[in-house]
Amino acid sequence: MATAVTLAAEGRIGPNAVLQLVPVLRNEAGEAVTAKLLARAGVVELPDPDAGLMEEAPAARLHQALRAELPDVAPGLARAAGLATGDYILAHRIPKRAQTLLRLMPARVSAPILARAVAQHAWTFCGSGAFRLVSTWPMVFEIADNPVVRGERSDTPLCHWHAAVFERLFAELCGRDWRCTEVACCAQGNSACRFEMHRK
Repeated sequence: MATAVTLAAEGRIGPNAVLQLVPVLRNEAGEAVTAKLLARAGVVELPDPDAGLMEEAPAARLHQALRAELPDVAPGLARAAGLATGDYILAHRIPKRAQTLLRLMPARVSAPILARAVAQHAWTFCGSGAFRLVSTWPMVFEIADNPVVRGERSDTPLCHWHAAVFERLFAELCGRDWRCTEVACCAQGNSACRFEMHRK
């Protein structure tokens, strides 16, 4: 069982937190609603995908504005953006040779390897929060002080984007029956957002 805590680069997050959400918003909610949400979040222009990390605050505000303005459809839209983020990572960030090797391995071997790789790159999706790989089998992740939901209050977990990113990576590389469930959220008053990977 792994217990190391990975601290993110303070106040910065990967641009896909915005770049993969905006097309979903445009397709599902329209240009006017998208423009309104971007303005509310203070996103003046979209980040450059090749320029490294962006400030986390506008990205977090965009996700929070989505939940505030479109509460009924926000979970589905955030999930769609998370799946697209996973696709981007697969296309641009994980070497094809590594992907092939993972797919050839039994899940009991490949999933813990992928879980450790996720932990090593946690700074790209947890911003100033603190990521912890709680366990590699069963796989459990935590993000303490998650900036994407910081300051929000909810009776149910809100981190559909994060859960979808994790799910896409494991379902594509370790067997298509993997699912990710957020079982606790900072927005519920918990100390960390907790994600559990399980097989259907």
